[in-house]
Amino acid sequence: MIPAVSTALSDRYRAGKRLWNLGDDALMIARYPHEPTKQIATALRRTTTAVSARAGKLGIRKSAVYLASPAACRLRRGDQVGVVTRFPKGHVPLNKGLRRPWWSRGRMQETQFRKGTRQGRAAAIYKPIGTERISKAGYLERKISEALPFQRRWRAVHLLVWEAANGPLPKGHAIAFKNSDRADVRLENLECVPRRELMARNTVHTLPKPLIETIYALGALTRLIQRKARADAEEQDRRST
Repeated sequence: MIPAVSTALSDRYRAGKRLWNLGDDALMIARYPHEPTKQIATALRRTTTAVSARAGKLGIRKSAVYLASPAACRLRRGDQVGVVTRFPKGHVPLNKGLRRPWWSRGRMQETQFRKGTRQGRAAAIYKPIGTERISKAGYLERKISEALPFQRRWRAVHLLVWEAANGPLPKGHAIAFKNSDRADVRLENLECVPRRELMARNTVHTLPKPLIETIYALGALTRLIQRKARADAEEQDRRST
């Protein structure tokens, strides 16, 4: 027979994790601003990462007095923190005057990859500028650049079509499809609308009433299933403890 677990213990341990309680938070508020994080972690039997994360949630920071003290280990004028690891003035690097790493008397330079060369997987998935694809959201996109970051290499074709005729898209606006067909990127099918108006068009209240009721019912059922799953998991944790 499994012994009953006290409410205090079950509240403190859930899903294998030791939760924070009011006593822990009180200690954090009293000591964290004035002491090293490692000391607080030792007192609470937690990691420094967990203590720092909890301090962020509680909205507490190190005090100005602590940050100005040697315990903060910050570089300050007049003290010796970090001196032993600094390069002294006039230091000569050990590799000064030596050949660069890519130079060799042999054939190494001949067999190195040239700048811009693609091999293996990079060559297999490479797409030249002008290539078009369908995004996960269903929009037709075109590759317009080789620059970084990768996300900027592709742009929606309907935006390119509209901007070619009208100039840059105004701030706070979006391009909508008049016939709701995202594959139809003809200029006459595109219109520039404020994002607030576009949001109003896409709201659930524009749908037929039976469909709205179905969406609400499905959402309520999903939330009920999630609550039941969480309750079962907590009950299983109590029994295993």
